[in-house]
Amino acid sequence: MKRTIIALAALAMTAAGTITASAATDGQARIRKETVLTEWQFRRDHDMKADEGWEEVSIPHDWAISGPFSVENDLQVVAVIQNGEKEASRKTGRSGGLPYMGKGCYRRTIDMEGPVSGRKILLFDGAMSEARIYVNGEKVFEWPYGYNSFSCDVTDALHEGRNEIAVLLENRPFSSRWYPGAGLYRKVRLLEVPEVHVPVWGTFVTTPHVEKDYASVRISIPLEGAAEGDIFEFRTRIEDNDGNVVAERADSRAICHGDAAVQNLTVENPVLWSPESPALYTAVTEISRNGEAVDVIHTRFGIRTVEYIADKGFFLNGKRRVIKGVCLHHDLGPLGAAVNRSAIRHQLGMLKDMGCDAIRTSHNMPAEELVELCDEMGFMLMPETFDEWDVAKCENGYHRFFGEWAEKDVVNMVRHFRNSPSVIMWSIGNEVPTQRTSDGYKVASWLQSICHREDPTRAVTCGMDQFDAVVNNGFAAQLDLPGFNYKTRRYTIAYGKLPQNIILGSETASTVSSRGVYHLPGEAGSDGNVPENFDGLAGASKKHKDHQSSSYDTEYCYWSNIPDVDFAADEAYPWMAGQFVWTGFDYLGEPTPYDTDAWPNHSSMFGIIDLASIPKDRYYLYRSVWNTESPTLHVLPHWTWPGKEGRNIPVVVYTSYPAAELFINGVSQGVRKKECGDCSSWNGVLPSDRELMDRYRLVWPGTVYSPGEVKVVAYDSEGNPAEEKVVRTAGKPYCLNVKNMTEAYGGSAGNCCRNAGPQFVYLNVSVADREGNPVPADSRLVDVKVSGNGKFKAIANGDPTCLESFQEPRMHLFSGQLTVIVERGDEEGLPFTVEVSAKGLGKGRIIVNGL
Repeated sequence: MKRTIIALAALAMTAAGTITASAATDGQARIRKETVLTEWQFRRDHDMKADEGWEEVSIPHDWAISGPFSVENDLQVVAVIQNGEKEASRKTGRSGGLPYMGKGCYRRTIDMEGPVSGRKILLFDGAMSEARIYVNGEKVFEWPYGYNSFSCDVTDALHEGRNEIAVLLENRPFSSRWYPGAGLYRKVRLLEVPEVHVPVWGTFVTTPHVEKDYASVRISIPLEGAAEGDIFEFRTRIEDNDGNVVAERADSRAICHGDAAVQNLTVENPVLWSPESPALYTAVTEISRNGEAVDVIHTRFGIRTVEYIADKGFFLNGKRRVIKGVCLHHDLGPLGAAVNRSAIRHQLGMLKDMGCDAIRTSHNMPAEELVELCDEMGFMLMPETFDEWDVAKCENGYHRFFGEWAEKDVVNMVRHFRNSPSVIMWSIGNEVPTQRTSDGYKVASWLQSICHREDPTRAVTCGMDQFDAVVNNGFAAQLDLPGFNYKTRRYTIAYGKLPQNIILGSETASTVSSRGVYHLPGEAGSDGNVPENFDGLAGASKKHKDHQSSSYDTEYCYWSNIPDVDFAADEAYPWMAGQFVWTGFDYLGEPTPYDTDAWPNHSSMFGIIDLASIPKDRYYLYRSVWNTESPTLHVLPHWTWPGKEGRNIPVVVYTSYPAAELFINGVSQGVRKKECGDCSSWNGVLPSDRELMDRYRLVWPGTVYSPGEVKVVAYDSEGNPAEEKVVRTAGKPYCLNVKNMTEAYGGSAGNCCRNAGPQFVYLNVSVADREGNPVPADSRLVDVKVSGNGKFKAIANGDPTCLESFQEPRMHLFSGQLTVIVERGDEEGLPFTVEVSAKGLGKGRIIVNGL
């Protein structure tokens, strides 16, 4: 039996803070400082010496999200080889239809108030892309990969007085398969450290032995700028979440051949990190020489064990669990790629309520804010490196840099996040064409070896989609953890042929749906086919005349399946590590199945939650299976269908209860119970899609529409009524309602550090009739007005065909709803007010209290 044990810790970070950049005096030379460089000037070319034409911007900044949308933006005429295409076709909206291509320049000044001393380091969390860094007109550094973090020591280029920093970026056309964003879209910092210092991402905390009563903690501390033979004192204390010191150690050692100093401490009765209890510790290491302070570094970490055990699956802290994860693209919908901690917290809060416990950062290195929030909120994490290696997917993709830069990129990612307890594995790639080549396994082995060298405690995986190739050519066999994208019904073949005897669903489902849109029996699709009943609604790559996908959640891509199949695999196979669903949220670009000559589609339909952060029906299907702490009872579709009286409109219920009874206008339509029997009786062969639907959904396929009331009564395992849900036919639209969704999903900005960047509040706007019933199909234009201690930030409606600007305070409703995002003001404790209006409706108004 193969047994991999992984036990490790959290994100290496300096104590946060924003300070005025200045040169250190002799008395300050050993004090570590960090300045967040927020205010910059920007222009859309590379003329960094121009006197005019600059725009004042705040970083993080995405220069393309303001649009406008256009089919000509990065229009790609290509054959998508990994999808089996042999002839080129027009991929409209593939990268989101936004103007991310082209050149951009950012500049700002830094004043050194005296002679430059110590070391000055610029730390970029992400620059999209092909970054070139200039100091006082001289190029000092470059980093091509837009998704990675990097640092550059600019000390020797600085001088006393005013210094100009410039960053040149360029995004080439045909460089991405989705919307990458553009600009300095993650934070930029200036680090001021002493000559002898711990390097960026230098410390490495591991927990070699973990038991209930104690945990061994090993801290590796490298030093830069130290001379051979210099003797330093290292004093480390470990603090818990409340600041209590739980372990201390002090010792001295001489620097030898650049080796890192190592300290071993013991934490008694440790609180283990898990999604349910994300306990964190901080190691504070003070370094001195001859009694004088040299440097101090704070390293946040967690204590926990991770095991991938052949035939038995995934274990966290000694207990088997199945990963319930989602894939996330890096954009934040209407906010674009510009990172914001409160927006990420909002997303994670929604996923937490769904029962999700893991994130795959597809298909790139994550933002530091995401990793920190996963540590704090309790999400396991799979950071991913690349979407292509040495063989191209996109004409101007990463393959151009792979040979020279891949090792550097992997090293930066692993060192950046190897102390994070949320990270439970590394992914070295996604659906890379190299997997099909005869030497592909060598490239995978090389990348895996870099991960092992930098972090010997975690397993390495790769998202593989070429099943027959990788199972037979050695590619999958040499990975620590084989990750398969789709091919769920072939997992048993891989399990039988590969030596690891464990499988990860690295990407699953690819079910597509549009929130609030239902295609009914008797309605022709764009291919002219007319489904006769509910079963006929299911199928692969279905298209409709309205360019939307049905929220009956039975439509999927030709390479994938409905969610029920993946639920069944997780339940039936003890060797399954779990899954990462494609995707948690809709994202900009990849508008499958409307990706070929199908403009205006320009955003995905894969999301469980739409681009406006509004849950689709599918959210409640996953919640009914994954959230074991709070019951789920959800009914679809809505019950307002004017002109369709007497038509067959199937009713579906997603619930965590085992049975439910449906009533239409008081008349019982019968009781449905979850079927499919004990999965051990399947003998390793998953039942049909329709049979699995009956295991995870309750379906009344033959119901007939009559205006009035739909009521569902859920029954517990003893047959007793446990909960009920009522959906009524809406009357005439009467008014707009506004609801604070940030509070609803536990993501109140009050839980965020006030120095963590702008605080955003998400407000849901919907239409109701006079009785308060939702009006599900209203699409009128809504105007937004924000007053008080807040300002309008963005707006979205979740419609993948909508070309209206995210940046203007007005937008049409989609399926009766939209989302307004408001940025809180700086006046502590003061509220803001949002008023929404639409022709023919009563205004909606909400007051959001200050922090």
